[in-house]
Amino acid sequence: MKRKLIAAVGAATMMASVAACGGSGGEAAKDPKDRKGELTVWLMTDAQSTWPELVKQANTAFNKKYPGVKVKIQYQQWSDKTKKLDAALAGDKFPDVVELGNTETMTYILNGALGEIDAKKYDNSDTWIKGLKDTCSYEGKLYCVPYYAGARVAIYNKSMFKAATGSDTLPTTEDDLTKALDKVQSKYGKKDKAFSALYLPGRYWYAAMSYVAAYGGKIAEYDDSSKKWKATLSSPEAQEGIKHYIELVKKYNHGDQTKDEQDHANVMANEKAALIYGNGWESGSVIDGNANGNPKLKDKIATAGMPGPNGKALPSFIGGSDLATISKSKNQDLAEAWISLFTNEKSEAALAAKNILPNNTKQLEPLKSKPETAPIANAVPDAWFTPIAPGWAAVEKKETIELMLLDILKGTSVEDATKAADAEIDKLINEAS
Repeated sequence: MKRKLIAAVGAATMMASVAACGGSGGEAAKDPKDRKGELTVWLMTDAQSTWPELVKQANTAFNKKYPGVKVKIQYQQWSDKTKKLDAALAGDKFPDVVELGNTETMTYILNGALGEIDAKKYDNSDTWIKGLKDTCSYEGKLYCVPYYAGARVAIYNKSMFKAATGSDTLPTTEDDLTKALDKVQSKYGKKDKAFSALYLPGRYWYAAMSYVAAYGGKIAEYDDSSKKWKATLSSPEAQEGIKHYIELVKKYNHGDQTKDEQDHANVMANEKAALIYGNGWESGSVIDGNANGNPKLKDKIATAGMPGPNGKALPSFIGGSDLATISKSKNQDLAEAWISLFTNEKSEAALAAKNILPNNTKQLEPLKSKPETAPIANAVPDAWFTPIAPGWAAVEKKETIELMLLDILKGTSVEDATKAADAEIDKLINEAS
């Protein structure tokens, strides 16, 4: 297949360049204490702001084993990380370890950028969460290590719901939730026309696809007869979910409906929303003064499972991050050693203690009954994910689906908009596969 050729060529190119350029260390020495050099690690700013002690813990353990190797942590922003990584990989100054969102990994697997991983070197690899492990796997080989999992939940202002409805507990069915939202909107919307009882941004494609999943729809399916993936947003089930989502956006979002979800935690922090649908950790962002949050809301923000259509919970996207070594690096053994320490059982327990979902079901289980984490932990088993198709990695799926949602908000029929999106996704998948 074309994609195999692309991957093979990319891998060959990467390997050929090892002798000419690479990471920052020398050849592997027999005694770890004799190793010299530097190990460059790219982590996202989440680690810097939310679990810096975990980074310090891993570095301390690593330096104890490799005292001659200096670990350089370089924190990255999600907004420009991939552009910076692509530029780094094209040159001779690149990281040895990189954190990737689980929707980003396939692109780098196919172009040969990531080194192969031995799962036996990592704690609890036999119970890694499937939604994360699948995004690290290609043709029977593993190219990254699950780091942490994420699922979306309802994040709400208890005080606002209490004042408007008499209860600070979020309703468990969507029918009851919309009744409560109407009361919240009536109470707070009178004083502030920009107030949104439920702030659902129009370009929030993860949320929109959750409603698609709620009605049994999918973004794409694999067609056995043609041996290709085929976009299915124009299916009746998917269209029903999209219509439901758009109705909620139009009814409850009284802000800028054309925005995405990037600042919805700040919208809530500014008390312009009573409910948002976000990653579990974003409840902390709402009250974190260092992240433009509002510390005054500390005891007012809570999480719960998000009610969905037909009396069921809203299916969540299974998000999260993975860690990978760079195939051009001369320090792949050191990179694997650092990742192993950063994701071992002790480290994952530290994440779980901060209510971050660990990378494995063994350590996830206790969080299902912990009040603070039960909503998000219980959302993982029924979560959905983007198509596990090699071609999907090259699809501008975010922009395609976002533009579809915007077109519908502007008046294009759901039928016409979904058909156009399917055609674009099919084209991009087939060109990339």
